[in-house]
Amino acid sequence: MNKDTIRIVFMGTPDFAVDSLKSLVDAQYKIVGVITAPDKPAGRGRKLNESAVKKYAQSEGLPILQPTNLKAESFLEELRDLNANLQIIVAFRMLPEVVWSMPKLGTFNLHASLLPNYRGAAPIHWAIINGETKTGVTTFFIDEKIDTGAMILQDEIKIEDDETVGSLHDKLMCIGSNLVLKTVELIENDNVNTTIQPKTENLKTAYKLNKNNCKIDWTLSIDAIYNKIRGLNPFPAAWTHLKNGEETLSVKIFKVEKEIDKHNLNIGILVTNKNELKVAVKEGFINIKEIQLPGKRKMDVKSLLNGYHFEENAKLL
Repeated sequence: MNKDTIRIVFMGTPDFAVDSLKSLVDAQYKIVGVITAPDKPAGRGRKLNESAVKKYAQSEGLPILQPTNLKAESFLEELRDLNANLQIIVAFRMLPEVVWSMPKLGTFNLHASLLPNYRGAAPIHWAIINGETKTGVTTFFIDEKIDTGAMILQDEIKIEDDETVGSLHDKLMCIGSNLVLKTVELIENDNVNTTIQPKTENLKTAYKLNKNNCKIDWTLSIDAIYNKIRGLNPFPAAWTHLKNGEETLSVKIFKVEKEIDKHNLNIGILVTNKNELKVAVKEGFINIKEIQLPGKRKMDVKSLLNGYHFEENAKLL
């Protein structure tokens, strides 16, 4: 088999997927179709927002499909007409078997973790939240369950002590696009050796993020709090309640530092001066560097302290 005989359908939606699609285009693989999410209304004007993958595909003149129902016969007919023999999935949704079983060479997925750990919707976030020191990317052939198929390739990366989900996302996006390309090359050369995912007890899962699991629990250890905040920075952002005098506000916390120190303050109490906003926790303080009040933009703490007054017993709940 050679490059000219491979016909690829690429499925993806966010920025994370664009690098992989671009690597395939730059390597001159034949992309016969790009499947991405339908346009969605966004912002105050409810203007239709196109996915990052759609915008890139349009710039390259690639055929685009945006199905709302992956089982609809009209979509399946369009997909068959593309006559692809390989499908590649990066940050898309779960596929029905009628879709992933369609191409002769199979359908493989790029997942942003070292499988079998961190299967699920938010692997980059949870690796940092759980205090991991390494993570990576995995390509695998899709089967009927979520992120359980036979693994093709993996690439590992260190998680830095001050890593945020934003910085790690960009690193994994880059090494992921390289892994997608290597995987296609293996398939092209009929040189794929897969590994069945081991059945391991106590697997770590990348649960979908929601308002409840993004809330900060100030009673946890200083490391757990620090990891949670950086594992949600900048998106979707960790949040907490600010009790300041008679008002209680929901605020988002972004950049922080940890400060190991002994104190006798109650958990959650805020300590402020002209330049600092610190939260008392078990082993010391979480020093807040960036914060966002309701209806305001994210700002550095010095800017906040110039215009916002904290009462004597202000605390985070």
